[in-house]
Amino acid sequence: MADNNRPGAIRKKKRAPLKGTGGHGRRSLEGKGPTPKAEDRPYHKAYKTKKAAARNQQRGAQPRQQRLGGKRTSEELVTGRNAVLEALRTDIPAKHIYVMANIEQDDRVKEILATVAHRDIPALEITRSEIDRLTEGAVHQGLALQIPPYKYPDAGDLTSTILEKWHAGEMAQPPLFVALDGITDPRNLGAIIRSVSAFSGHAVIVPERRAAGVTASAWKTSAGAVSRVPVAKATNLNRTIGQLKDQGVFVVGLDGDGDVELPDLDLATEPLCMVVGSEGKGLSRLTAEKCDQVVSIPIDSAMESLNASLAAGIALYEVSRLRRSVGGD
Repeated sequence: MADNNRPGAIRKKKRAPLKGTGGHGRRSLEGKGPTPKAEDRPYHKAYKTKKAAARNQQRGAQPRQQRLGGKRTSEELVTGRNAVLEALRTDIPAKHIYVMANIEQDDRVKEILATVAHRDIPALEITRSEIDRLTEGAVHQGLALQIPPYKYPDAGDLTSTILEKWHAGEMAQPPLFVALDGITDPRNLGAIIRSVSAFSGHAVIVPERRAAGVTASAWKTSAGAVSRVPVAKATNLNRTIGQLKDQGVFVVGLDGDGDVELPDLDLATEPLCMVVGSEGKGLSRLTAEKCDQVVSIPIDSAMESLNASLAAGIALYEVSRLRRSVGGD
């Protein structure tokens, strides 16, 4: 046992027993609950943005647009002087036009500015660096036209409405629909829409997935026909085709390996849905099985296949010709 009384020994001081808080510190040990969202924390930037948006809404103001250098939304931009001018000439819908500050005004720019002024399209002047970021490196030549997203009607609702008009005697020709199976190039879509408009078609049907949509490129290629021919979306193309058949519509597929050549098409004068496959793969197997006839266009053996939009245009012309001949026009 150590002798704490010997000279030089260090004595240890006994600590007094600790006193309790009597429960007064219990609250400090409790959690403060889940962390609030960023938009609910007054010191956070998201909170200020939320408050500013609420004030703008109360005043009836439009929400502030995304920063020019940020990621674009689903809205499309038509860029370049020729492209913008062609789009405006075909009455493409437009929200506003971005014009680079101090842009050199040639005849195209003058016509563009006159057109947007006539149509009351807002013109927004921005710097070169801003329009470079906005167009993500595309050749813009100081101009970018923004168009809103296309509003697709439901394929079932649209076709049913058209068929009702036909049965009520409100249409001179039987319904003619064009469904696209595997068309992924918006320029092909635009060209097909243009042919549908030229040969008295009533609607274009595109699948919801893995298919081209109505973009700025499709608008341009259609030469404004998108404003005259509705483009509907089908959640399931084969199901939509089945519904059309149940409503008395004949379905004809276009394929290079078809069992009927186009001049022998005998369903042209009936309510018709023409299905156009992709240029490389043609019609999918399930879609081809649902067709009443699979039609091919006779071509020179040296040519493997026709472009999808060209094939659709030829077939639509033949349908239109046969309908006119039966009608006595």
